[in-house]
Amino acid sequence: MPAGVRVTLPRVFTALLVLYAVLEWGLKANGPALLVFVALTIAGVMLASRLIRKSIWRLRNRLYVTWVFVGVVPIILILALAASGTWIVAGQVAVYLVSSELERRAASLATPARILSQARPADRAVAVQQMGGFLAERMPGIQLAVTGDQTLHYPAGSTLDAPPEGWKDYTGYLRKRGIFYSAAIVKTGGTTVIALAPITTGVLSNIVPGIGASRIGVNGPFAGVVPPPAAGWERLDFTTPWFNQIPVAEWDHPKTLGTQDLVVTTRPSAVLQTVFSNGIDTAQIATVVFVVVLCLLLLGELVSLVIGISLTRTVTRAVHGLYEGTLRIAKGDFSWRIPVGGNDQLAELGHSFNNMTEQIENLVVIAKEKERLQSEVEIASEVQNQLFPRSAPPMRTIELIGVCQAARMVSGDYYDYLCLPDGSLALAIGDVAGKGISAALLMASIQSIMRTQLAAGLVRSVGAGNAAAGNIQTAAHVSTSSMVAQLNRQLYASTSPEKYATFFFGVYEEHSRILTYTNAGHLPPLLLRGGESRALEVTGTVVGAFPVIRYEEQTVEIRPGDLLIAYTDGITEPENAYGEEFGVERLAETALRYQHGEPKEIVAKIMEAVTHWSTASELPDDMTVVIARGLA
Repeated sequence: MPAGVRVTLPRVFTALLVLYAVLEWGLKANGPALLVFVALTIAGVMLASRLIRKSIWRLRNRLYVTWVFVGVVPIILILALAASGTWIVAGQVAVYLVSSELERRAASLATPARILSQARPADRAVAVQQMGGFLAERMPGIQLAVTGDQTLHYPAGSTLDAPPEGWKDYTGYLRKRGIFYSAAIVKTGGTTVIALAPITTGVLSNIVPGIGASRIGVNGPFAGVVPPPAAGWERLDFTTPWFNQIPVAEWDHPKTLGTQDLVVTTRPSAVLQTVFSNGIDTAQIATVVFVVVLCLLLLGELVSLVIGISLTRTVTRAVHGLYEGTLRIAKGDFSWRIPVGGNDQLAELGHSFNNMTEQIENLVVIAKEKERLQSEVEIASEVQNQLFPRSAPPMRTIELIGVCQAARMVSGDYYDYLCLPDGSLALAIGDVAGKGISAALLMASIQSIMRTQLAAGLVRSVGAGNAAAGNIQTAAHVSTSSMVAQLNRQLYASTSPEKYATFFFGVYEEHSRILTYTNAGHLPPLLLRGGESRALEVTGTVVGAFPVIRYEEQTVEIRPGDLLIAYTDGITEPENAYGEEFGVERLAETALRYQHGEPKEIVAKIMEAVTHWSTASELPDDMTVVIARGLA
């Protein structure tokens, strides 16, 4: 052997395999080949054992093996039980159906035979022909014979003679000269009526249509054909042969009642009922087969359970150590270490657990810090909720409602309304770029700036006369464009360049029912009037992005019954499963559908429609709606 070549089991197995091939097929040396084959078998078993041990070192593979023995094997056994049960039940039911129909066929001859036996002698000949014609339509080949005071036959050329001595009333199967019949023999006084209907292949094939192929006797021909398997179940819809022994009387031996095999070959799909036959021998055979199969299944299940438990214990032992370690850690004992043994993946898991406990204390500190931050966010959410108006100011010609649902605990959306000193109403809605705390802080700044400007009296005085003389008539009017321009300048000066917001600000004067507004890049509010909707104009760009922007004002009349809906993009931008946005049109349709309801109801219906439209598990953006309705 060359120096440095390492002898390993795979190499030994390969060498033995090559040597066996040379001896067996090359040199034809059977004796040495047999010895090499034994050595090859031993090496193969050792190699397979080593490969199996190596493959189940990983916890996943070990669980796979456990699952096979605990889960797959019982399922296979159950399927085998189901298949054998299906085979037995399907065969029994098929035989029962065929034998029941044959018995009913024979029973249907008893009543006509009894009627003929009780008929008056003068009318009997006519009755035989009429009854024979009636039965011949249903049972081709029917033969009737009446013996006693007179002998009558149907059909006229029938050679059916009187039965041998010893016959009594009989209904059932009868064999005469090798042919099987459905028979009825009725004796009344000195009159004997015999009715024989041959059980031909045509009768058997149609006795239960579609059941399969049937025959009576071991050597008899099969009648009918086995139906094709059900579509899609070709492999499961197997053929099912079964048999039952039926009582058959012999024509020449009236006191002897023998048996014949009724064989039916069918498929489970062709069986319509699940009733076992009454054949004692067949039932006993089925019971024995069922008990034997059940015992084999129980034995296989027991072996699988033992193997599964053996493999599972190696897993649960390590899991138990991990469980004790978690209990110690739950009590705050971070010095606890679980015992580790072996050299497999479970041992590596134990080492990883021990290393993990060294880092848990740091994680606890981080968790406490996160809890503190969460508490601060909750406080911020409570503070922000106080910034939104609690209720709408009472107005004679208009009613208001606003709702904001935050995507997170704090919202970047903003809405507000308040009464001005002159009795007019100021309302606003905005959407800050971004989400979370930073957006909420900017939203609070917007509210503070707006209310400060309104409190400072950002008004235009319109009048006539001499101010110096004190003869001034004023009509205070808040300039919405000046208000928004001042808001833009202050936001730009006090925030970072990437911070901005869309903003809609309006002032409603009750005596004129006029809403004067400035829309700084916000989504156009909808005005619903007379079953139609239109969007208000945008009069400028967003606030906070540029130092100096010129904003314009627009006016709109709020008539009785009008509905003004201001909203943020959290209402119109949610998408369904097909990527379609809810959109302004669906918002308008929803509002028009409920426009005669209370504003609170309209807001609820809009929120509900958006929520049902969106497939997201949580709100993708803050949802804010402000609704103003004109009153009469």
